[in-house]
This record gives sequence, structure tokens and C-alpha cells, in this order.
Amino acid sequence: MGASAKLAAFRLPPLPTVGELIKLYNLRAEKQLSQNFLLDLKLTDKIVRQAGNLKDAHVCEVGPGPGGLTRSILTAGAADLLVVEKDARFIPGLKLLSEAAPGRLRIVHGDILTYRMDRGFPVNISKTWEEDPPNLHIIGNLPFSVSTPLIIKWLESMANRTGPFKYGRTRLTLTFQKEVAERLTASTGSRQRSRLSVMAQYLCKVQSCFTIPGRAFVPKPEVDVGVVHFTPLVQPQIQQPFGLVEKLVRNIFQFRRKHCYRGVEKLFPEARRAELTKETMQKADVDPTLRPTELTIPQIRALADAYAHLCAHEPDLLGFEFREELGMKHQSRSGNAPTGP
Repeated sequence: MGASAKLAAFRLPPLPTVGELIKLYNLRAEKQLSQNFLLDLKLTDKIVRQAGNLKDAHVCEVGPGPGGLTRSILTAGAADLLVVEKDARFIPGLKLLSEAAPGRLRIVHGDILTYRMDRGFPVNISKTWEEDPPNLHIIGNLPFSVSTPLIIKWLESMANRTGPFKYGRTRLTLTFQKEVAERLTASTGSRQRSRLSVMAQYLCKVQSCFTIPGRAFVPKPEVDVGVVHFTPLVQPQIQQPFGLVEKLVRNIFQFRRKHCYRGVEKLFPEARRAELTKETMQKADVDPTLRPTELTIPQIRALADAYAHLCAHEPDLLGFEFREELGMKHQSRSGNAPTGP
């Protein structure tokens, strides 16, 4: 088969444009769902190219909406595209696409936050974690309201090798508000360095691909949009349970302008705070006067290992949440001390 014949095999038959579909089915973007449509197929093709070679690939697209990105994925040669769409208004337009690409597009009307992706694809595409990534990709122009909770959920699945990572080191190519994209890719010491930077980078190679101006979307969001590509690392940079790392990083970054020991203190009950914080900082050999944004991932790993060591000897520490302690104090001050069992 010549190159042009191969291309023709992936080319979709003539279809209404995405803009025409929106008019046809009266598909207004819902502000409360933070939906923004991308109608320019040159841009959707460009997003899809960041995922790599999709010829004969399995792909899960999150929130396809009117199907612009869906068309680009099919045109790039995906053999099996599973789209997960929560909003019923988009299903008829997606069915039209499905008929245009027989046997290649499966539609799930559901919520990606609860959808069991570990059951969505054939087991035989799996690769071991140490091998190259499987021929499975997750691609999505995500609504802003779900993008951060979703990437945190996927990072946890990655750490536990569940969900889409049951098949191996599945790659992700996703859109985020530019500010979130900058946080995900921020390096140590930069102003955007945050909890999200550390959580993503200890588990993945995170690459910023390009920025799409807000004016390319309908309706135009207040912000530009960044495309980010994630490849899970064979060996996570921190070898501790996800929940422990997340708790440590969350506490450290809640005082991002103060010295890092201030956040570490909040891991411990007040009565032993000074003693245990000092022990953690010394064991990790981390300068307590560094700001959270200045901590490297190896330093955070050393803090996580020191904290895990303490938790192994005193398991109650892991369950301690300083906000709960604060709440109890507040209750007792206002005379509403919780009664005994």
C-alpha cells in the first residue's frame, strides 16, 4: 500500500464541520461545566501529534464534546478510540463520527472520574512497567473544572499501577489552563513551583508542548491553554506510598513563602511538634530555612523517607491532620468540646 493509499485509509468521509455540528445539535458550551470547544482542526491535529505515532493505537479521549479532537485522533490512524463523554448533548454528533469510522470509535456516556478504564481495553495490549509504554494513549481537551482533580487521580493510579496504568506506562496528552500547565512543568526554584509540580514530576517525565491562545476556543476563555505530555517513569523518584507523599507535599506547600520546616511541623501533634520536626529535618539532612519552592525532588524524597521512618515506629502519626487538631481547639474554645463516646 503506497503512502497516499495508507493515508486514505484513515481519512474520514465528508462530514459536517465541527462548527456545523454545534449549530445542527444546538450545542452551546455550558459555562458552569467550564466547557470550551476547539474548532480549528489544524490545532486539534497539532495536539494529537504531541501524543506520538497513533497508527494502530488504542486511545481513550476524555470529554470529546463536539468531536474536533476525536476527528484528529481518527485521522492519525488510531485503530480503537474510546471516548468518555458526560454530557448527553454530544452523543448524537459522536455517533455520526462513529458511523463514519466503522469499528474504530466506541462511545461511553459517563463520567471519567468514575469510569473504570482498567476494563476499557483488551488485556493483550499490556506491557510490563519496565518495558516501553503500551500502545495506549489518553488524550483530552479537559474542562478546566476537572483537569486538576483528574490529573491527581491519575497520578495516584500511576503510583499504584491501577486504572489506565494497569496496562503499563500509559502516556497522557492533556490540555490545562496555562497557569496549571506552568505549575505541572515548573522547575525547582521557579515562581510556579507547587505541590502539583512535585506530585507530577516525581512520577513522570512532564513536557510542556505548546500554548494555545484563548481566542482559538469557543467560547473564548479568560486564559490561554497549555498542552502537556506525561510519560510515567519506570522508577518513581520517591519510593513511598502516594498518600504519604501527597500529605507531606501538601503540608510543605501550604506555607510556600515561609521556611520549609513550617510545613513539616504541621505533620505532627502540637505536644511533640518541635522534637519530631527537628528529628525529620536532621534525618533528611535538609536545610530547614529553604523555601518550599527551592526544595529539589531528592530533598523531598529524603523528607518523605524520614517521615515514613517515624510513621513506621508510630503508626498514629500518618493519620494525624493538623487541621482537625485546629478544629478541636476551636470547638473547645467556643465551649462546644466534643463529648466522649
